[in-house]
Amino acid sequence: MSLADLSTRTADTTAQLLPALAERWSPRSYDAAAVIDEEKLNAALEAARWSPSAANTQPWRFIVARRGTPAFDAIVANLLGFNATWAGSAGALIVALAEVIDPEGNERRWANYDLGQAVAHLTIQAHHDGLHAHQMGGFDAQGLREAFDIDERFVPVSVTTLGTVGDPDALPDRLRERELAPRTRVALDDILVVNA
Repeated sequence: MSLADLSTRTADTTAQLLPALAERWSPRSYDAAAVIDEEKLNAALEAARWSPSAANTQPWRFIVARRGTPAFDAIVANLLGFNATWAGSAGALIVALAEVIDPEGNERRWANYDLGQAVAHLTIQAHHDGLHAHQMGGFDAQGLREAFDIDERFVPVSVTTLGTVGDPDALPDRLRERELAPRTRVALDDILVVNA
């Protein structure tokens, strides 16, 4: 697949979706020479800021690090497995934190759910603006906590790459195969427990 073949990544859906949803995918190949577009990065973060949350608590916080900064290097140093081999080419890395305890010490039961919505909004806005995002769970949460002195009320939930798609041929063989594999999903009927 070349950059010209990105249209082949559009989902084969059973219902018509907004283009930003149908075309969204999570690449591992990023252009390591491309600098993150600050206006597009800001728009993605603004989309996260305006996502819904239980009782409007907005329990999300983000660590945003651009490639070439010590903060970026600290995040890469805490990525695990294959993530450490490819994520360093992204233009930016974003650590998503959920505020699971409020300032008064009360549990925020929906914090992880709300953070997930915020990151979803971020990824869709980024894709709409021509950037690509890939969310990862393979990271050392304690390492990130120590690297950024994260308050105990907050839990690192995910790390998201953000940037410009690059050539998949730059990836190691196993990752390139995954990058080029057809997109698949469980059938819609299979995810509906009840559809009365």
